[in-house]
Amino acid sequence: MDHTFLQSTLRELQVFRRSPRFWATFATVVLIFAVTGPYGTLTRLMPGERLGYWLVLHAVAWSIAIVFSVAAEILLRHALPNMFARMMTGSIVAALPMGFGIALVDLIFFGTIPTLTGSLLQSLSSVPLCILFCILTYLTMHRQIATAAEGSGSANMAPPTPGMSEISAAPPQAPILSRLKPENRGKLMRLTVRDHYTEVVTSRGRELILLRFGDALTEIGNTEGIRLHRSHWVAADHVAGLKRDNGKLFVIARDGAQMPVSRSYAEAVRRRFG
Repeated sequence: MDHTFLQSTLRELQVFRRSPRFWATFATVVLIFAVTGPYGTLTRLMPGERLGYWLVLHAVAWSIAIVFSVAAEILLRHALPNMFARMMTGSIVAALPMGFGIALVDLIFFGTIPTLTGSLLQSLSSVPLCILFCILTYLTMHRQIATAAEGSGSANMAPPTPGMSEISAAPPQAPILSRLKPENRGKLMRLTVRDHYTEVVTSRGRELILLRFGDALTEIGNTEGIRLHRSHWVAADHVAGLKRDNGKLFVIARDGAQMPVSRSYAEAVRRRFG
């Protein structure tokens, strides 16, 4: 299988893993099914068992649907211009393996021995669940998926290493900008770690986003820049000069901010701006 396809798929799957909105949607759907008890589970299972059943069933079903919808979203980009159509195609195809997965869950909880005919019928009845999954996922996740898709063809996926390789390059519109409020989407200037957040500073403002620094660096697009420290990255044209203070090296940004340069990145910074 094509290495680029695998890389892109893993990248978009990470979007789901890191999205609080996705997990909130998943938990809400599981609770609704557990409380209402559809398909006879209200009378067949006690509340705790019912919650466990729907939790496991949805975990299996959504995992299959996510993998298929993401794979279709990537594979069908040239054939279908609409992201929702691509994801819906993958979700509906996922109904086939999903039926066999649900049959396995029923075996665990009810002891029902799965048959080929029964599993295929289960696949057919899973189509509405797949459609619901696709609609919910698209409504809550389409921006994040689009951002990951933009970055998959341009961002360097390897962890940054000290040296000239820290100087970054990718497309004019940095994918990370789509995570910001519209009023803050200006020219990317610098990134800084703030606890569990990354502070994104642009020519139009600054904003904290819940994103790991390493992941933020993969979304800088074609903005040429350099990493200074484990907590700092700056765009090349935003550097005004260098400064030494008590033996420590600092980069002075054009807006007056001073960012420390760690020893592992000092040589590359001096070579570039010294």
